[in-house]
Amino acid sequence: MTAGPAITFIIPVRNDEARLAQCLASIGRNGHAGACEILVIDNGSIDGSVAVARRAGATAIELPHATVAEMRNTGAKAAKGTFLAFVDADHLLDSGWVTAALEILDDEGITAAGAPYATPNDANWLQRSYGRLRPELKGSEPVDWLGSGNLILRAGAFHQVGGFDTSLETCEDVDLCNRLRLRGFRLIADERLRSVHLGDPATVRAVFFGELWRGRDNMRVTLRGPLSLRALPSLLIPIWNLAALASVVLGLAIWPWAGGLWAVVAVSALMLTVALRFWRLLPRRAWAAGDLLGAVAVAATYEVARAMALVARATHRTRREVAKA
Repeated sequence: MTAGPAITFIIPVRNDEARLAQCLASIGRNGHAGACEILVIDNGSIDGSVAVARRAGATAIELPHATVAEMRNTGAKAAKGTFLAFVDADHLLDSGWVTAALEILDDEGITAAGAPYATPNDANWLQRSYGRLRPELKGSEPVDWLGSGNLILRAGAFHQVGGFDTSLETCEDVDLCNRLRLRGFRLIADERLRSVHLGDPATVRAVFFGELWRGRDNMRVTLRGPLSLRALPSLLIPIWNLAALASVVLGLAIWPWAGGLWAVVAVSALMLTVALRFWRLLPRRAWAAGDLLGAVAVAATYEVARAMALVARATHRTRREVAKA
């Protein structure tokens, strides 16, 4: 009886044949072909995504009209691997990714591993600033959360906690990691599991709609717990900013009768969180004009969009269409 694959790659895709081809090629450059199974879950693509998957030797599972959580869970149910590697179609894995993943998970005390996404070398000024929203990683360290675009974990643990919550549009990876930690499982970020994210927003408009979409389930997932001091900012700052935005609108409405003090105070309250985000996004090296402009644009857009996500909704399709425009 032959042993099954060590790793099953699960890649959701919709109308993204060019980047899917690059993603699959990056997996191929890792070698270990006999140790890897590749499942591409296609969400009703009308381009050549399914054909690209099959030409690369992947198994294509067609699942139209499904959420990304449903697509990943479907792949996990069909997987034969000991480990499940969730990789998005717009990611390129470094050539040592598979070797590193197998070495890391050889430690039975580690359940899941990944790394923050890297920004492409040809990123524009806005994408470079957006990339600094992600934490810097040197070496290996325990973490509370790993992004589902670059995540590998033990199949048994994934099924034990019930997989991804299909009721969530976003933050399904945060929710999964929270449930893993509640069961006592250990999560590790390791710089050797580097992936380049080709999908970073290239315009201010794309940043806005992307964060408007990503923020929609943030509060719901955070309140599920486990709550920690580290989680409080992502819960409280959008509420603060939404109150500030509402106060700005109110201040402008009553300006003719009450003067502009209310509006000035409200704008100052909003600018406080924008300034904190701006400082975090500045590079550690010498600042160029593009770095400063990018940090301002991303910080302001991010804070406003995450606040608006509490009362407005953007779909994943809207975000993708804006990003491609």
